[in-house]
Amino acid sequence: MKKLLVTGSSGLVGSEVCKHFHNLGWEIYGVDNNQRAVFFGEKGDTRWNQKRLEEDLTNYNHVELDIRDREGVLKMVKDIAPDAIVHTAAQPSHDRAADIPFEDFDTNAVGTFNLLEATRQFSTDVPFVHMSTNKVYGDAPNLIPMVELETRWDYADETYHTGIPENFTIDQSKHSLFGASKVAADVCVQEYGRYFNMPTCVLRGGCLTGPNHSGVELHGFLSYLVKCNLDGTQYTVFGYKGKQVRDNIHSYDISKFIEAFIDKPRIAEVYNLGGGKDNTCSILEAFKIAEKYSGKAMNYQYSDKNREGDHICYYSDLRKMKSHYPDWDITISLDETIRQIVESWKERLS
Repeated sequence: MKKLLVTGSSGLVGSEVCKHFHNLGWEIYGVDNNQRAVFFGEKGDTRWNQKRLEEDLTNYNHVELDIRDREGVLKMVKDIAPDAIVHTAAQPSHDRAADIPFEDFDTNAVGTFNLLEATRQFSTDVPFVHMSTNKVYGDAPNLIPMVELETRWDYADETYHTGIPENFTIDQSKHSLFGASKVAADVCVQEYGRYFNMPTCVLRGGCLTGPNHSGVELHGFLSYLVKCNLDGTQYTVFGYKGKQVRDNIHSYDISKFIEAFIDKPRIAEVYNLGGGKDNTCSILEAFKIAEKYSGKAMNYQYSDKNREGDHICYYSDLRKMKSHYPDWDITISLDETIRQIVESWKERLS
């Protein structure tokens, strides 16, 4: 039986990857120490998801380890001897990073480096998939000429009609400290691939979402928005008239792409991973879809101050992903994704 090591296994993407590969017949080793609860408090706790994995997946093994523990990571990879590694563990909030800069960098950059070197020391043939972020581009996408529509912003430059490509600049822009720590990790994953000829993959995620997301105000756009809608919490829109646009991808479709890469790995690849133009929405548009499935009006307030380094409009150009893996495509629509999130929060809040 093949063995998959998944870091951040109790998070949104990590748990979906665990479930997906378990269904494919893999033995799963999930690495998580619930650091999200430290970063975000009780509302960010993911132990409920860990428990779900342990109860539902027969061949799931939980590993309680902080990826900042270098010796622990080196020993773990050697002992487990995985056939593939999917690294999703991170400090995921660009707002929170400014308050905990050492924790952010040590988790995102150093933790990733620990895993890469542990993998290299074990075997240079093991596929290593890293969940990066579109924040590596900083606020450079905001320099693209925009057109303001009734409920959203969009690109006025036809060059970006299908979204942001992987060769878009990461330099000379404001990233947030989170974006900077993820750039460091991103480049290290690429370098281990090129320098050591390892099958590594960087996935620069847009809005990664799904029903198992523990969304909080500082991270988890759609999940937190739906939770506020259902429990009546006042949601704050930060700047850009609520017309800022994101592309949203369901965690299942992420897992399917990771499966495709591990099945036919490549060296030091980078992909912009999102829902693409068809799965975009602004905050105002997301309100309407959430209201449709919850039956409740959105309670929100508006702040003129946008988040530091936030994107006015961002969606991923999926053409490179589809050209390299033509059997992969988005299968779950934005509407269906939000419907699932509504149903999941209804169950958790009941």
